[in-house]
Amino acid sequence: MELEEKIKNIIIGALSLEDITPSDIKDDEPLFNEGLGLDSIDALELGMALQKEFNLSLGEDKEENKKYFYSVKTIADLIRSAQ
Repeated sequence: MELEEKIKNIIIGALSLEDITPSDIKDDEPLFNEGLGLDSIDALELGMALQKEFNLSLGEDKEENKKYFYSVKTIADLIRSAQ
């Protein structure tokens, strides 16, 4: 399974998005506000799930983390750069 697909499945599972399939989530679509419409609580849950799955360590800089969590593609880029 490619990394982007795995991330989409983690997003759906971690946030209990029952009406969404991985094909509904575009790789470069914003995850927050417009786009998928996630909020800050979703960001915390998603961050914890990604840290657990990929052994990521995220910094304290909220603006930097916002860039990483912009889309599935930016999360995949972060994971690839950390490995």
